[in-house]
Amino acid sequence: MMTELPLDQVRTLLAVVDEGTFDAAAAALHVTPSAVSQRVKALEQRTGRVLLIRTKPVRPTESGEVVVRYARQLARLERDAHTELGMTGSDEPTRLSIAVNSDSLATWFLPALTRVPEELRLCYELRREDQDHTAALLREGLVMAAVTSSPDPVAGCSVRSLGRMSYVPAASPDFAARRFGDRPGLPLRDVFAEAPVVCFDRRDDIQDGFVRGLRRGQGGASSTRHLVPTSEGFVEAVAAGMGWGMVPVVQATPLLDAGRLVNLAPDRKIDIPLFWQQWKLDFPALATVAEVVAAAAAEVLDTA
Repeated sequence: MMTELPLDQVRTLLAVVDEGTFDAAAAALHVTPSAVSQRVKALEQRTGRVLLIRTKPVRPTESGEVVVRYARQLARLERDAHTELGMTGSDEPTRLSIAVNSDSLATWFLPALTRVPEELRLCYELRREDQDHTAALLREGLVMAAVTSSPDPVAGCSVRSLGRMSYVPAASPDFAARRFGDRPGLPLRDVFAEAPVVCFDRRDDIQDGFVRGLRRGQGGASSTRHLVPTSEGFVEAVAAGMGWGMVPVVQATPLLDAGRLVNLAPDRKIDIPLFWQQWKLDFPALATVAEVVAAAAAEVLDTA
């Protein structure tokens, strides 16, 4: 027999995850912290699973992520039902939470959202995360859709290919002349491994991957690396001569044409496949956004 999940317990778990602590969830729900704790424990007993990691802030376990995702989908369906029944104000907009990688956010993604018809009255809550990690936000139920590098759909989600974002190794002309100029006897792969490099953050390994490709899987980029955690700032750091970096072609092209950047290896690039994943919900507004995003991506990304 299927065990039902009491709605008050499910909503309480969601509040704890969103607020970060039991006390904060209690304040948001206008109940006592003891009541919050009892509801979460009752839900864990009912499911036979530990649902929360009791850290500060709390984090859902893998089983907890399933319940949180269910809670968010349930809340979405409840809002839709209220709207259709005329139980909400006509001026209340619909909010969509979407995870998107920084390079897409800085280039083609925002212009895509401007194509969504205004009469849908959507508000967006964008979560910026590396394309290798946006699927985790879907899995945790924190967003309804994501631009991700994973072709494997998160449970309860659909997936479609958007294309490939291409990256080229670039540097300022002065940096290139100084670090990649006439260096007899030193292979290009070793020059890349020694030269200072610009990275997005500590998890950014595209530069390391490029060097490993040159060196047949060995080593990585230099340990002399600058971390610049915005897409625009990353490109400016490379153009300013702080180091070399893998720059998206869509951002690199105008700077290459203007002479602010040079391509350090014109015969090599890295292609990152991007996919759109979203909850499987009968939600017309989300379906419209998906179509608009796919159409805009096809104009910018390599789909061949």
